[in-house]
Amino acid sequence: MNTDSTIDLARLSAMDVALASRLLKGVRDATLSGHRPRVRPRPVIGESWGRMLRDGVDPERDVRLGLLSVDEVEERRRTSPLLPVLPVLREALGAVAEAAQHIMVVSDADGRILWREGHPAVLRRGDRLGFEVGAHWAEHVVGTNGIGTPLVTRRPVQVFSAEHFVQSHHPWTCTGAPVTDPRDGRLLGVVDVSGPLETMHPATLSWVTSVAQLAEARLREQHVGSLERLRAVAAPVLARIGGRALAVDAHGWPAAVTGMPLPDRVALPRSVAEGCVWIPSLGACTMTALPGGWLVLVDDAPQPLAVTRIVLDLGRARRPVLEVSGAAAEWTHELSPRHAELLFLLTLYPGGRSASGLAEDLFGDPGRTVTVRAEMSRIRRYLGGLLAHRPYRFLEDTEVEVRLPDDPLDLLPHSTAPVVAGERAREL
Repeated sequence: MNTDSTIDLARLSAMDVALASRLLKGVRDATLSGHRPRVRPRPVIGESWGRMLRDGVDPERDVRLGLLSVDEVEERRRTSPLLPVLPVLREALGAVAEAAQHIMVVSDADGRILWREGHPAVLRRGDRLGFEVGAHWAEHVVGTNGIGTPLVTRRPVQVFSAEHFVQSHHPWTCTGAPVTDPRDGRLLGVVDVSGPLETMHPATLSWVTSVAQLAEARLREQHVGSLERLRAVAAPVLARIGGRALAVDAHGWPAAVTGMPLPDRVALPRSVAEGCVWIPSLGACTMTALPGGWLVLVDDAPQPLAVTRIVLDLGRARRPVLEVSGAAAEWTHELSPRHAELLFLLTLYPGGRSASGLAEDLFGDPGRTVTVRAEMSRIRRYLGGLLAHRPYRFLEDTEVEVRLPDDPLDLLPHSTAPVVAGERAREL
């Protein structure tokens, strides 16, 4: 058998499931014993196993942390940003999951199970496994699984049988997709469909992914409604202002402007308060609270850029952060996964990188320049003059520091970009 091959779950038929499960068990056993397996695990699984070995997760023992109390679960449910889309998830997943002898699970961004519904017999089997409301199913707690692994990789993952790191999970197939906030890219949680091994179906991954995208679309619709309400409040205020001004929500999305074009989004400081602030794309501004957002008055007096230091912090557990400091102000901005990848790539090329070069680094395809140019345009909107282009690069007079995670495997673990993957491997 070719040792460079992997198991293609999408091609498994019902008759293949038992054989594939046995084969995967051999792959897992060989990997854990330090031997080269006959078939490689899929990259997303192999990388997860590497994190589990590093973190000391016991592959033979089911370790569980304490359940949240009833009050704690109710509080997390009440404040969960996924609560408004729970009816969507139930309608699209719940009834079908029960009929297919599966259960639907919704977790928060910490990997805590907040909602669980589905086939009664499978729910009871889940109880015996610790797969219950209030349980902690983060990857570093219970190993590779359909909740914890999507939280790390930030992409949909199906974990089949012995792809689970912990042996007691092998009779299960779990398929999870992350749900992100369309306003700022923040990870909100995971929607997961799990069931006994014999009920596994390759199409489940596409199904769960589509439902997660549907939930994000519903959140986007709600966001548009909130911007319309803010616009109604801000319009009479902006009509009385002679200079440049705009009304934005708490995430920097503009609802209305005067004296300037409507920007895509304004990168607000992490802690916004009334008074004077510095915004990279606008300069010095005065902030005033509005119901549902902020009134931003732009100071049209010339302001020196005066940025002396940029820190790209990739060592944080949750999200990469960009820190900007200088004589004018200090500013922090949480980065989306794609923008973190692009800015990290730019730090590898102090002299600059063309759009085709970044496309090759990011996708392995130098022809995908349209995507790169669109994302770099979005980055330059909120970074103002901190980035030059043709080629893309940081300003020459600016000190740029990259803070890497202690373990190379934690370097942008969601990223499949060839250069990022190479940096992870190179540092090992």
